[in-house]
Amino acid sequence: MGSKFKVTSLKADRKYGIVAGDLENLMDKGCQKLQLSRKGCRVCLFEDGTEVDADYFSCLEDNCKLIILEQGQKWDGEFRYYLNKILHEYDNSNDELITTANRMLSEEIRPRKRKLLQYFVEDSTENITAENREDDQKWFEGLNSRFKTKSDYMRFSCGRRMRNYLTEVKNHADKLEGDMKKNYCVFVKEIERHLRQNKFNGCYFDRRAKDNNRLCTPNGWFTCQGAFDEDRCSFIHSINPYGSRENRIVFSTWNLDHGIEKKRTIIPTIVDTVKPKIDDRMVEHFYSLLFTLANLKLVHIVCHKKTEHKLSCDPPKTCTGKKRKKNNLL
Repeated sequence: MGSKFKVTSLKADRKYGIVAGDLENLMDKGCQKLQLSRKGCRVCLFEDGTEVDADYFSCLEDNCKLIILEQGQKWDGEFRYYLNKILHEYDNSNDELITTANRMLSEEIRPRKRKLLQYFVEDSTENITAENREDDQKWFEGLNSRFKTKSDYMRFSCGRRMRNYLTEVKNHADKLEGDMKKNYCVFVKEIERHLRQNKFNGCYFDRRAKDNNRLCTPNGWFTCQGAFDEDRCSFIHSINPYGSRENRIVFSTWNLDHGIEKKRTIIPTIVDTVKPKIDDRMVEHFYSLLFTLANLKLVHIVCHKKTEHKLSCDPPKTCTGKKRKKNNLL
């Protein structure tokens, strides 16, 4: 007998009901109904884009909504489809969308939906896409005139944080004496050389940088990566400092947090490393821990735990701290 399904395609403007007993039968009938060439087609769930194979077919419920994709086509799911449709149709009526979103924000809705609506309203009302000073002068208020673009300043802002970290590391030499102090200074000087070669890793905050070199989306959205001992932010913190002067200032309170702690662990371990003699092989190891995303997480101030992390890195053994992965949003 078979089960009932509702099928559509990227070209169709409606869904068609068919009855099929197996995947091949569904493909034959569906392609015929939708006037598609059978070769290279595949079936996916309309809801979320999950591909349906022969085994999965037997698990489908009656009246399940499916989409048949031709070779090379992709489907991200029903939610994205309707969202794109709304944004496209209301492209010239942005005020109406914002009014509706604000009205919904005044109602009782779940926190996650409220957060998404807030992002939408911010993205629609702020001057996020503007990059040059002359296109968004308010954003640059209080900043040195040498910054001509938002990305230039954000790159500088990240580099300034790295410079502050470097200063903390260098200042520890004041607590040392004799050969220990000399070895420490030489070792840190090599770490500094690596940092300067990489332009103080300012690319992390630069939305123009390559995907694997930045912490934000191409539009400048940053997402909190959660506390050092968590895989993600449970509060869904997110911000776009490129959107407004206010967001730029608030973003300065976000932390680039060391998983393996700088003062409690990394600096003392450097001292122990250079105590007998300088091991040049460890320079890159400590540079990575101090200044790269291997040990840094971007976190909202609420997610910045100031308790002792209790993660160690005793060279030349591999660091026992969990290596951090990048997390880009939205």
